[in-house]
Amino acid sequence: MSSFDPMRRGFAAGLGLAMLGGALLGAGCTAGPLYGNVRSPNSVPSHLASIEIEQVSTRQAQEVRNHLIFMFGGGRGSPENPAYVMRINVTSSSSAAAQIVVSATEQSPSSSLLNMTATYAVRDAESGKIVAEGNRSVVSAYDVPRQHFAADRALRDAENRAAREVAELVRLAVAQQLAMKR
Repeated sequence: MSSFDPMRRGFAAGLGLAMLGGALLGAGCTAGPLYGNVRSPNSVPSHLASIEIEQVSTRQAQEVRNHLIFMFGGGRGSPENPAYVMRINVTSSSSAAAQIVVSATEQSPSSSLLNMTATYAVRDAESGKIVAEGNRSVVSAYDVPRQHFAADRALRDAENRAAREVAELVRLAVAQQLAMKR
């Protein structure tokens, strides 16, 4: 039997067709990622894009709100006709983690922790029924130098980092809860 045997070529061609058919059948699978197809009106991204976030009163809450608006709408801003309305409350507290003072003249920082918690509730705009709710917390560590302006800036940077992270956690939690309701 040589390698040009017609029986072998037929077997190889049949095997190739079988593998191609299996790949095409596998492509029709209905399982998909959490965020799915954005164009489908019933997909999680379209539900997230239709969430309006109520006004907030603190700088930290505004940072979280801004990140959520951007992430929910994919950069498009607030929806014109929201299907859902989200109320969010953000609290933060800072506590010293360690004090390192070598001498009065040395500029040695102290370490602090910022704890930020976002509590949210998403209601259906028509019925007022709550479709998603919960809270998410983030801890952000930062150094506090002796210079007053530098210490204020370090705290603000930690707040901004924590706001971005807690917004990502809230987005994921809301997406999961909306996906379960579908």
